[in-house]
Amino acid sequence: MSHLRLSLFSSPFRGVAVLIGALALSGLAVSGQAAETGEPTEAQPELPRQPLTIVSANGQHLFSVELAKTPRQQQVGEMFRPTVPADRGMLFVWPYPQQSDMWMENTLASLDIVFIGADHRIQAIAENAVPRSLAHISSHGPVVATLELQGGVTAKEGISVGDRIEAAALGGKS
Repeated sequence: MSHLRLSLFSSPFRGVAVLIGALALSGLAVSGQAAETGEPTEAQPELPRQPLTIVSANGQHLFSVELAKTPRQQQVGEMFRPTVPADRGMLFVWPYPQQSDMWMENTLASLDIVFIGADHRIQAIAENAVPRSLAHISSHGPVVATLELQGGVTAKEGISVGDRIEAAALGGKS
């Protein structure tokens, strides 16, 4: 999903985005990656993965998720990828609990967007987000992480609000 656009322009990344933009306008390279300051035009390479487990009333659901850690990785997210396998996804861990607003610009595959609260439980799910949509998809409150999965997988697997997330990136099992 065309992810974390809002987080780039809200604290704590606002200053980073402004600094990168200023350096790009001045013609200076930012760590040799001045080209990475503009709008994404292609899918990013696969990011490092880790196991993630969703514990629900009907059992454990295992996924292998990419970790989007940097502002650029979070901005690009799942953009330009034609599919997301049912057992895969992308995890965005925020530096502190915050509002998470996502959208689907340049995202070709439908996604289920899972918002994870400080207690590592699912706080909200936006099912089957529409590819390429600019509509904001909100966590409607602070979350510690956002998880993107294949569109429809949460309903198919019986994953729901209140289910527990276990992942090393969240400081828990998996």
